[in-house]
Amino acid sequence: MPKTPIKFGTDGWRGIIAEDFTFDNVRTCAQGVADYVKQSGLSERGLVIGYDTRFASEDFAAAAAEVVAGNNIKVHLCLKPAPTPVVSYTVPATKAAGAVIITASHNPSSWNGFKYKSQEGASAP
Repeated sequence: MPKTPIKFGTDGWRGIIAEDFTFDNVRTCAQGVADYVKQSGLSERGLVIGYDTRFASEDFAAAAAEVVAGNNIKVHLCLKPAPTPVVSYTVPATKAAGAVIITASHNPSSWNGFKYKSQEGASAP
């Protein structure tokens, strides 16, 4: 169980890096997405995982990718930082099951976030 609560809000979950936005919490979120993808029968389509240029975003994305791959879901991990709209566009373009994006968007640099995009590349309901 995560040590700090994870509360999804508008377009994902955001928190202060190393306080509530931790590797354990990112792995918990990634497992939730993997469970959803498997239950939806979309595992074979894989998940796109992208990240921004914030501190440790690439490492958080790699942690999420490990969890997803550990659930036998193909991972399409971005090779370099990418803006959220690019990652969102990639989902339907590759017919992936969805995407995880590590970004806190407009929040201060001490924050990071976890977004899930649907198979359409849209924000999850």
